[in-house]
Amino acid sequence: MSATSGADPVLNVLLSRQALDSHGEVIARVVAQASQDTVRLNWVTPDSQPDDQGHYPCDIAFVSRDVTGASTKTKLQPSLLRYYEVLRASPALAWIHTHSSGADRPIFGELMQRGVRVTTSSGANAQSVAHTAVAAVLALGRRFPSLVQAQAHKVWRPLLNDPDTHSFIGQRAMVVGLGPIGLQIASYLQALGLEVVGVTRDPARHLANPALRAVESFSTFAHQLHAVRYLILACPLTETTQGLVDVDRLRLLPPGAYLINVARGEVVDQTALIACLNAGHLGGAFLDVFEVEPLPTTSPLWDMPQVMVSPHTAGHFTGYAQAVFDIFCHNLNAYVLQQPLRNVVQPST
Repeated sequence: MSATSGADPVLNVLLSRQALDSHGEVIARVVAQASQDTVRLNWVTPDSQPDDQGHYPCDIAFVSRDVTGASTKTKLQPSLLRYYEVLRASPALAWIHTHSSGADRPIFGELMQRGVRVTTSSGANAQSVAHTAVAAVLALGRRFPSLVQAQAHKVWRPLLNDPDTHSFIGQRAMVVGLGPIGLQIASYLQALGLEVVGVTRDPARHLANPALRAVESFSTFAHQLHAVRYLILACPLTETTQGLVDVDRLRLLPPGAYLINVARGEVVDQTALIACLNAGHLGGAFLDVFEVEPLPTTSPLWDMPQVMVSPHTAGHFTGYAQAVFDIFCHNLNAYVLQQPLRNVVQPST
């Protein structure tokens, strides 16, 4: 916040025109209540003009879902590039909040190197992503891809004596990443009768969790893979998890195992995954994320009958935007009061 002599401090907030129209009044109310009407607001949007030095006055920024729009990490639309331009030209920027649960877009690392605090909306869509991941386990385990293909060809193909159809009771699932999403997935799977192994940076924090049969670190989990029928990825993309599931670890899985990825595409070596699927080592996969998005039409994953392709949509649900905004408002109140923020991204993760 900035202030001139004898004047109330000013909080300069960058947000999209759509977010300003939808949420401006609530943001103003949060700031007024937290500051007891001692802080004035100044709105900055991508349409705003810079000063004579080419700078914008932004103190904080809110990246709502409409800002990223149809952009992906590998294909950025002009509207998002314009938002990045304003962020980079805001030397006073102190905090940015993003609608996503992860902060692996390069812009966030760039801003953190400048000392900008970055917070995410982790938890806002945890149940939705967990529902999708568990639905994928059920769909793959109950052979839904095969049933859908049979229906498309009007073929009556019962699952009687199908060697790849197993009961879920006693099957081993491994959930990589024990944030809000991973913990929810583990709870649901345990209720279905699966034995769940968790993988996390800090196993000691989760040893008492009744949904987890065992907890491993990222450096020790591989020894469990030989017994894992469902490998579920729900971790953030970090230096540790980049390429975590490589060809060697895929081959440690038992024949017929399934991979469910609701994390980030770069957590998996996609070339190795395709090779293992083609070789029949894996029974199938549900993929919500990919190394390059949108998934190129030339990718063989589109045509694999044992693969379910989901266009990075596991976390979408009606009400998600409001859940994200609620987290932003919580942090905005804390920011004005100079209290700790929720979901702060640590530079080392």
